[in-house]
This record gives sequence, C-alpha cells and structure tokens, in this order.
Amino acid sequence: MKIALIGQSLFGQEVYKELRKEGYTIVGVFTVPDKDGRADPLATEAEKDGVAVFKFPRWRVKGQAIPEVVAQYKATGAELNVLPFCSQFIPMEVIDHPKHGSIIYHPSLLPRHRGASAINWTLIHGDKKGGFTVFWADDGLDTGPILLQRDCDVEPNDTVNTIYKRFLFPEGVKGTVEAVRLIAEGKAPRISQPQEGATYEGIQKKDNAKIDWNQPAEALHNWIRGNDKVPGAWAEVEGQKVTFYGSTLVDDGYTATGQPLQIPGASRAAIVTRAGLLLYGNDSKALLVKNLQFEDGKMIAAAQYFGSGSSAAVELTAEEKSFAQQMRTVWQSILSNVSQIEDSTDFFKSGAASMDVVRLVEEVKLRASSLQLQNEDVYMNCTFQDFIQMCVRKLRGEDDEEELLVDYVEKNTNNMSIKMPHQLFINGEFVDAEGGKTYKTINPTDGTAICDVSLAQISDVDRALATIEALDSGAVYTLALKTHVGMSIQTFRYFAGWCDKIQGSTIPINQARPNRNLTFTKKEPIGVCYRDSLELPSDDAGLEDRRLPGRGEHSALVGQRLSDHPDVRKLAFTGSTEIGKHIMKSCAVSNVKKVSLELGGKSPLIIFSDCDMDKAVRMGENCIAAGRLFVEDNIHEHFVKRVVEEVKKMKIGDPLDRATDHGPQNHKAHLDKLVEYCQIGIKEGATLVCGGKQVQRPGFFFEPTVFTDVEDHMYIAVEESFGPIMILSKFKSGEVDDVLRRANATEFGLASGVFTRDISKALYVSEKLNAGTVFVNTYNKTDVASPFGGFKQSGFGKDLGQDALNEYLKTKAVTIEY
Repeated sequence: MKIALIGQSLFGQEVYKELRKEGYTIVGVFTVPDKDGRADPLATEAEKDGVAVFKFPRWRVKGQAIPEVVAQYKATGAELNVLPFCSQFIPMEVIDHPKHGSIIYHPSLLPRHRGASAINWTLIHGDKKGGFTVFWADDGLDTGPILLQRDCDVEPNDTVNTIYKRFLFPEGVKGTVEAVRLIAEGKAPRISQPQEGATYEGIQKKDNAKIDWNQPAEALHNWIRGNDKVPGAWAEVEGQKVTFYGSTLVDDGYTATGQPLQIPGASRAAIVTRAGLLLYGNDSKALLVKNLQFEDGKMIAAAQYFGSGSSAAVELTAEEKSFAQQMRTVWQSILSNVSQIEDSTDFFKSGAASMDVVRLVEEVKLRASSLQLQNEDVYMNCTFQDFIQMCVRKLRGEDDEEELLVDYVEKNTNNMSIKMPHQLFINGEFVDAEGGKTYKTINPTDGTAICDVSLAQISDVDRALATIEALDSGAVYTLALKTHVGMSIQTFRYFAGWCDKIQGSTIPINQARPNRNLTFTKKEPIGVCYRDSLELPSDDAGLEDRRLPGRGEHSALVGQRLSDHPDVRKLAFTGSTEIGKHIMKSCAVSNVKKVSLELGGKSPLIIFSDCDMDKAVRMGENCIAAGRLFVEDNIHEHFVKRVVEEVKKMKIGDPLDRATDHGPQNHKAHLDKLVEYCQIGIKEGATLVCGGKQVQRPGFFFEPTVFTDVEDHMYIAVEESFGPIMILSKFKSGEVDDVLRRANATEFGLASGVFTRDISKALYVSEKLNAGTVFVNTYNKTDVASPFGGFKQSGFGKDLGQDALNEYLKTKAVTIEY
C-alpha cells in the first residue's frame, strides 16, 4: 500500500519508521518548513532514506486549496493519507483523494475533548481515563468515524509530558501502525462518533490560563498540571505575572513551615517551604508547586522565591571572564544557527533540545572541573547572562545549597575533583566502624592505595542492616557511565513506577456449595531484604564484600552474620556457585529466609555460517560477552582471523580515557588467576592465538586473549575466566542438535546466544538452549524491563523486570464466605 505521511515531530518520525518496517511504501512525506535552520525530525528521517519530502508553508490561501500544492501531492499516487501529528490545515481535496481516504491520530478518547488541546483538557477536567483515537478524517473538527481507540489510567500527578511519554507517544505509534494494518487487511471499522458525551474546548492559550483561586485544591492542581508546560497556568503575585509548574497534591493534614506569600484571590496565604510553594484551595486542602517562571522568562525553584531577586549581578574577575568567553564559544558551537551569542540569547528559544542540554553540562565539566551542573540548572537559567551568573555563583560557593558534612578523601581525576566518603553510612550519617578498623582500597589502574575504608564489623550489621557500596572495578568510563550508573538510574526509575501497581488477583473457588465465596490474593512486602555481590576471592583467602566494606575473614563474618540474621527475611546474592551453595544452606538453617541467586556461568554463543559476520565479530570480541563460542567449521578460520584483527586494535589502559577499550582487572588476585587460567589452557593443548599475559605496566592489566582448538573436557572450556578471554570451538556444518548438546553439557545456565539469519533455526536453537536468557543476533543486550536470571547451578530467581518484584513479595490468600 502506498502511503503519504502528513505531519511532523518525533511522533511523526516514529510512525514513519514503523510503517517502513512493516513494509509499506512511503511515496511522500509532507511536513513543515525548517525552523531556525533545523529540519523537522520527520523530514530528517525521510531525507536520509531518500523518500520525497515536501515542506509546504501552507496548503491553502483564504480558505481555498493552492492548486500547485495539491497537484504535487496528487502526483505521489498515495492510496492512503496518514496524519500522525499535523499542525497544518489540510484541504478536503487532499483528505478525500486517496482510495482509502485519510486517518488521523488524536490524543483523546473521542468524542470527548475534540480540538487541539485535548491532552490539556483531559487533565484539567480531572478525567480518570485518557487515551487516543485513530479516526477517519472528514470535513468536521475531529468528528470523523472512529477506527481504533486505546485508553489508560490517568495518574493523580500526571502532566501533559508524563502521560504523553508514558502512553500517548509509545502506544500511539503502535496504534497508528495497527490502524494502517487493519486498512491494508480490509478489516478497518468506521464507527460513528456518538453525540452523547461529546465535548469541544478551545486551544489553551496563555491569556486563558489564569488561575481561578476560588476552587478546591484538586481543581487547582488539575488546572496547573493541565497547562504544564504549555501554555502555563499563571497568577498575579506581588504585581507580576508568575507561571506555576510541577504541581502535586499533598496528603490531608500535611503541615509545612516556611515564609508566607500573599496571592490575590487565594483563600489563604501560600507558604514558601524547602520543598516548594504550598498552595491552598477553598476547601483548605493543599497542593505543592515545584517551579515558578517570571515574565522575563526566568525560571526558579519555588523554594527559592524570596531569595530569587535578592542578589545583584556579580561582577566577574578576569579568570571568570575567561570562563565566560569559553562558554560563549561553547554556546555558539551548539547553537550553530545563531549568528552571535548575546547576553540575552535564550538557549531554548534558539533551538536547543534536551540532548544539547546534556552536551552543555558535559562541556562545563571539561572547562571547570569543580562545577558540577544538573540539567535543571540549564533549564532554570536559559539566557546566556543568567547561565554565566549561575555558574559563577556556584564556582564561588554562593548558591546557598546545603552541604552534607562528610569526611571525604579528595582526588583530582577525569577533569574533575571527586570526593569519596570512606566511612560506613548508618542511620543517615557517616560513621567510623566499631573500633575504628579500616582496610585500604586499591586503584586497579596503578595499584596505589586510594584511601583507608572503615572495615565493617558484625556489630555494624546489627546497627544498620544497610550498606555503602564502593566499587573500584576498573571498568572503562563509557561502560560505567552507560551501564553501572546509567542503568542503575533506569532501574530505580523503572521500579519506582511499579510501587502503586503491585496487585493480587481474584480467584473463583467452587468448594463448600451452596455457600457463596470470594477468594482474593494480596502481594505484601516480604520484610527486611539484603542484596549482596561477592565478586571474587581476595588476596588473603577471604571474600571481598561489596556492600558492607570488608576484607578477608572480616568479610566472611559479615556475610555469615547477614545469612544468619533473624531479622533478614530475604537475601539476594551474586557471586560464585560455591559461595551461593553455602549461603543457601545458612539461610535455610537460620530462619528459612527466601533466597535468590545469580551464580556462575559458562554461557555458550553459537555462531552459524549464515550470520552477519561483522556483527558476530563485534559481539564476540566483547570482553564481557559469552564464556564459550561455538563456530561453524566452514567459517571458523575466517572468524578467528577477523576477531584477532579486532583484538589487536583494542586500546588497553586508563579506564578514564574515552578511547580505552579495556581497563584493568579490579584486583591483583584476579589478575593472577587469569594468568594461571591461560597457563592451564596451554598445558592442556588449546591453541593460544593471541594474548595470555599480564601487561608489563603498573596496575592489574591483562591482554585480551583468544584460544582455539578447545575441546569440551578442557579446564578452560568448563571454568569461568572472569576476564577478556575468548574460548573458541568448532562444530560441523548442519549438526545443530550436536552443538546444542555440547552447549548444554554444563551445570551452568546463566545466558546463551545464537547468530544466524535463519529465523527458524534461531527460534529452534533459542528453544533448546537451557539458559535463563537467550540472545539472538546480539549479546549482553539487557534492559531494566526484561527479567534476567539463570537456570541450574547458575542460580534461580530473577533480577529486573516485573518478575523481579515477586522475589521481594509474599502472596497472601484471603477467602470470604457470604
């Protein structure tokens, strides 16, 4: 089916990409002209694919369609028009032209909330349900027959932005594509919109967004969040127009201390608190607003209202003027469409987007290592002058931010000054361990001591049942930034979203008739939980505890105490199979506490000759990928050659260097184990293709290593390496079941993978591989929403995803007779 896509924005771009994936022919993209020298995302995507792009400023003049515009459209031969998001008025000569007509995405449950501000009015009216409609275009205003609808719950503190990102955008893209699919299959309905419940509200404009204070708190909250971010709900405050953002309802009885602020028309004075601006409705209930914006465009945290105008502009020193000039150059490089950066230049009005904010924050770090900005700092200081003033005040320590008093060890590295607390964090404060005992934490890059860390004692476990994690792993900076830190943040956010969605079920039971019964289940917290990761043996024959800092026998005592502790009801452990068995036994003997274990692995990766060779080589040479590779014999030699070429290009060195591919091991004992591991492999007769030695330089560096001709019985074929060592074995072409038998012939079952272009083979192999995770044509592609965990002696239980919630919950069944 030939489709003309008429619209704009990232939403239009995603619909375009998905339609192309589905195999539809996009004969033309009709979007808006470039703005400030930047093309719309939809136009950029289509131009990259070589699809015809038309950027008409308008389709009609004085109510009449422009003949040459309509002619250019008709020349594309479209059989269906799809309007995923369109701000232009499209004449009926275009709407009715294709044989399948035109469909439009609309962000409300029609017929309720017709009009361009539908999402706003969904929130302003306090609707409990929201959603979107894909409808057949007609000559009315969102009145055409309905093709498809999807709904969602509207959360109490949703804004236009949150509901759009959570549901209307991702599900809207899917729904629009599904609608096209139904049309192609001849199954698309045309359901007339009912008149009952139909509403139309005008476009929300700034002049109409003034707050009426004579309403209950919930209505005020709905008005503010329904206008957040555009056009912005506002009120007169101390003689100026102030716009309110970030509203949340607060619980009844919420009390706060702060400075009163009189707002004309409000039932009582607002209160400027440390959490924000507390506002009251005429029902004496309250809401809290986080941010305020003044008429000049300046945005501040509401908590800073009384301090926002108290400081005059600071005069810059010569050094600060030099910094300002550097930042002017940075702004110029980001805002390439602006001829000159003036003090009044607005970062966002000049076309900057969210990714530009991230870049600006990083550029600041490179030029002033002590200045650690947050993205919000840019949003609240969007003109160049305000931005420089904010930066200078922070550099001078005049930003009035409270600082937690901590005994830090300071180290200048990675273009910044970092501060590392080296005490235990217990009951909200940093304290020394009992007896003042410490151990030295080592920098694996050069082997030097970083600081003395308080050594946890058994009594510290009793006092805290909480820990501080200090990982000095040697992971390269980009990996730590994206995965260790980035994925941790994503995980917190993902599971925070589950907090109010944990629910049981209603179960029909048939016993004890004729009585009537109701049985339902509840999910309840299991109790105090402990999450630990004991990753490797330490050099004094103990275990290095990564949560409560410990060393050797001290760590073993702490871990044992946690396993035995009667107040701990769940223990999750990541580490070796040997230690996992010991922990499982201790948990059973103590109080039968629940356990989940992520243990050892020797994860197989099967590479067939019909694979994407470039992709397989990239994934295979990843030092954190599979434990053993099985390569089909007719591509084995070529694969080995390609891998060695890639390995030899790898840069080994400082993990803070952005060009580094492979950093140090995180412990000398670990490094020694890798050397011993390779020596055993050579002794058993495996072919060492490259690597296998410690790098002769300070620190714990080990060469990326490749072994071939590895037989199934060899030590290196069955034991984990925990290092950059690739183990390669051949398998005969066509013998799929045999290579599966070999891949499964292990007591481990953590992860696995297969590379092939044959979808039937991929599905067959993924079904037969006995592992908790299977990757097809990729490897190590994890996501916070996808469960991860092993089979067999790789452990049980799941991390991440919805499945992980059940590890920390207990199910209670309730039966009622009535």
